[in-house]
Amino acid sequence: MRNRSGRMLVVDDERVITFALQSYFTEHGFAVDCASEREEALALLTHKDYDIVIADLRLTGTTSEEGLDVIRLARDRNSSTGVILLTAYLDSEVEQTARKLGADLLFSKPQPLPALAKAVFQLLSSTCP
Repeated sequence: MRNRSGRMLVVDDERVITFALQSYFTEHGFAVDCASEREEALALLTHKDYDIVIADLRLTGTTSEEGLDVIRLARDRNSSTGVILLTAYLDSEVEQTARKLGADLLFSKPQPLPALAKAVFQLLSSTCP
């Protein structure tokens, strides 16, 4: 897989997931920021531009769907940002809401890193001139 430079934000409350995604995508040329909470993610999105945002749905370990706020702000800040929802709680209602808010792709956890990377690179290719 070819390297692609860009800025990425990974939002997930599971440290093992943020570590794995940060390590993998950094190795593939991305500058990766990570956030484990909604407020941290929203602050990063307010101050930085990202090419890709990968967000989990539930960030506090409860039934909240804080990741939808992350999707909304990412899309509002920059319509060309690729937005991916990565969650263990994907159902038709979540999918419909996430798409309305601007999610480009939705994946169930767990997701093999090469499959997720392929989707990221395809998404970037479709949004870049």
